[in-house]
Amino acid sequence: MPHPVPPSASPDIGFAESSLGQSLLHVLAEGSASNRAIADYVLRNQVRVTALGIEELAEACEVSTATISRFARDLGFKNYAAMRGAVAETLQSVLQPVEKLRSTIARRAQAASPALESLGYAEAALTATSRSLAGADVDRIAAALTKARTVYVLGFGLSSFMAGTLAMHLQPFCQHVVEVAASGGTEVAASHLATIGRKDVLVVISLPRYTLDVVPLTRFARDAGATIVSITDSPASPLAELGHHVLYAHSTHPVLPSSSTAVLALIEALVVSLMTSNKANVAKAARHTEAIAAYLYGEHQIRSSSTHKKEGVRRRRTVKQS
Repeated sequence: MPHPVPPSASPDIGFAESSLGQSLLHVLAEGSASNRAIADYVLRNQVRVTALGIEELAEACEVSTATISRFARDLGFKNYAAMRGAVAETLQSVLQPVEKLRSTIARRAQAASPALESLGYAEAALTATSRSLAGADVDRIAAALTKARTVYVLGFGLSSFMAGTLAMHLQPFCQHVVEVAASGGTEVAASHLATIGRKDVLVVISLPRYTLDVVPLTRFARDAGATIVSITDSPASPLAELGHHVLYAHSTHPVLPSSSTAVLALIEALVVSLMTSNKANVAKAARHTEAIAAYLYGEHQIRSSSTHKKEGVRRRRTVKQS
């Protein structure tokens, strides 16, 4: 029998938290190359696996059917058919809690434009992310960022924009923030990370499609003793096993490779946790606002209006005195 899945979990996370999912994650971390390929495929394509024959799965994973059979037996199943049945049974328990939400979105989307349908999936991603998030985990990450000598933020491709947003938010509240790949690609990022150490934190953001270079760079930072905070989509992500702290953002989208909506929401939640974690940050926020006030449109108008009023009063006083 599959392990019960918490009703708050998103499908990907829920499957990974089941007993079968945990077994697959163990193989993904410590198995042979061929077994890792199979485990990775099953974790990412649970629904598809329930419809695949052993030959089709072997072809998809680029292994032999004999390897698939051995893989199933190593997991404790009689054969591949029994393993596939367990995947289906686990999926059923995973999908039940979110079926109502999916049905609601589907009904609402029947008469909606693709744009509105996309917004519906964004709403679902936020809901799934929120339900699987533990506030205590976010608070621990905020505490690590506060203590860090330097906070490095890394993201490539579309994730680079999320990394830039996080770095900008963190600047007023952390001792030193480095956006690792802001001014270039992998070579620049590697140069920035060359001096990372035990007193530092690396926040790495990556969603499907994962950038190949992000994994060795993150592993380098971890081996150097830095604390790793991974923001990614699934326990099957290559960044999940590298993170001392992991935040999952639901990213499934029917058209795009992945949706960044939940990542942005997670970034905002993390920054809010950091800002409200101590009184010193309140003072930092006030100083930051004061420093940039002259460059803000609303503040500029208020200051300009106030200056004009003061000049008008001085002129009237000068005229009366003369």
